[in-house]
Amino acid sequence: MRMIKEGFLYQLTFMPRIFPVNCYFIEEEDGLTLIDAALPYSAKPILEAAEKIGKQIKRIVLTHAHGDHIGALDELKDKLNVPVYISDRDSRLLAGDTSLDSSEPQTSIRGGVPKNIQTRPDVLLKEGDQIGSLLVISTPGHTPGSISFFDQRTDMLIGGDAFQTRGGTAVSGMTIPWFPFPAMATWNKGIALQSARKIHGLNPTLLAVGHGELLRDPQAIIEKAIQKAEATFKK
Repeated sequence: MRMIKEGFLYQLTFMPRIFPVNCYFIEEEDGLTLIDAALPYSAKPILEAAEKIGKQIKRIVLTHAHGDHIGALDELKDKLNVPVYISDRDSRLLAGDTSLDSSEPQTSIRGGVPKNIQTRPDVLLKEGDQIGSLLVISTPGHTPGSISFFDQRTDMLIGGDAFQTRGGTAVSGMTIPWFPFPAMATWNKGIALQSARKIHGLNPTLLAVGHGELLRDPQAIIEKAIQKAEATFKK
């Protein structure tokens, strides 16, 4: 596992050279907020990283309920006994429910939907909720209930799989040949594009995502990714 610090943010990357899977710590006055729970074997390295930082993990917040973002959730919940937060909509996905609301596009939910996760969330989130310094931003598309977290101290945005930066920066649903997996797991490309525009409108100083490197001063690159997605999705 690799760890990179950027201000209040720590990026923890598993398999950085092969199949990078990121989760994050956000430093708060009372300890650490863990954003996402990576892979099933990730619990021990996550706990060791917190020990190295010298702060306790106080809460676990999830961008969405795909397997590579909730893999170590049960073990972490058991060992830490801290509250788990997820969007109201993706709480259903966390429980293995892939049904769609009548108001949603009837495109099938894709990706690694959990089958045997025992943890049930303690707090269900919606747009505008706050968790310490983090503001909840609704960014559906990759899954129906995907959310991002905007650090109001630094304007850094942790976006789950709303974008990827592995192999190039792309909106969720855009296929990058070198790393096509986020696109293959995207529920609805049109809604993902709307969420990408929403993120661009927040003018983040840094974009942190589930797969790929941190993107500093990302606005111009985000804009190009959106333009490419707009042209491609129209075809």
